[in-house]
Amino acid sequence: MAEHSYVEPGRAYTRDMNYIDDRITEDARTPEFGPRDVPLWPVEPGRYRLIAAKACPWANRAIIVRNLLGLGEVLSWGAPGPVHDQRSWTFDLDPDGVDPVLGIARLQEAYFKRYPDYPRGITVPAIVDVPTGAVVTNDFGWITHDLCHEWREYHAADAPDLWPRHLRAEMDAVNKRVFTEVNNGVYRCGFAGSQEAYDAAYDRLWTALDWLEERLATRRYLVGDQLTESDIRLFTTLARFDAVYHGHFKCNRAKLTELPNLWGYARDLYQTPGIGETIDFDQIKRHYYVVHRDVNPSGIVPAGPDLSGWTEPHGRESLA
Repeated sequence: MAEHSYVEPGRAYTRDMNYIDDRITEDARTPEFGPRDVPLWPVEPGRYRLIAAKACPWANRAIIVRNLLGLGEVLSWGAPGPVHDQRSWTFDLDPDGVDPVLGIARLQEAYFKRYPDYPRGITVPAIVDVPTGAVVTNDFGWITHDLCHEWREYHAADAPDLWPRHLRAEMDAVNKRVFTEVNNGVYRCGFAGSQEAYDAAYDRLWTALDWLEERLATRRYLVGDQLTESDIRLFTTLARFDAVYHGHFKCNRAKLTELPNLWGYARDLYQTPGIGETIDFDQIKRHYYVVHRDVNPSGIVPAGPDLSGWTEPHGRESLA
């Protein structure tokens, strides 16, 4: 397997935020929120395939949202394996290493089908147009947002409203801080190219985690009194914290299990139907410890930590 280079010596880590920004909307309408001057595709049951690896936190969000909204019958899901090389995520979990719907071995093929000289990383989640085999979008934030807003006609009758209109302004503010300081903050620690960059990233991360620990002391969910996409965005990082980020990314001031409010909150979400079953700790550890060879040159996957506590009672119902 070819090695990846994630760490730039002497430099702080900066995430490339340039994505394929197409949107899939109801009747290809101009969306009410977010980027508007972008290519628009119509919502059509059965037309698209979500490619999302369980190992990846950004893709994990999309799997959870698809589950919670009951979109399984209208939007199929393909799951790459946890380990990839410099070229692409691969479908090594499927028979003969080929996605059974798209008929491809590498997600890269769907990107090149649309952009033969695509210059950026082949990322998940991605949504692929099944008839053409070409990628539609890999903009992870708007993928889940649009599943919530634009696919409403196909939501299950009991699907939660993950973006309540009256909570939107607060969600936007919370999401921004969670993304910059926590979701991306762990990567700034893990891929820091200097001691100074690491120290600054570590301080930022733990300032945000202390804020979240305090915020969740008196409320069951991050925003309002119900589950929202803000919770899902935070959860996928928390689910990986002790297994990966604490040791592999050196985010080691404390384990998640040592933060009583965040640990109870994470278990509450994990035990919510549609969420916990998307977490595969073996795939998560294999992805980070095997792929990130500049962080873990040996490729050895640790046996621990003990992850059995996720199903223990959380007692957070009293905060509802």
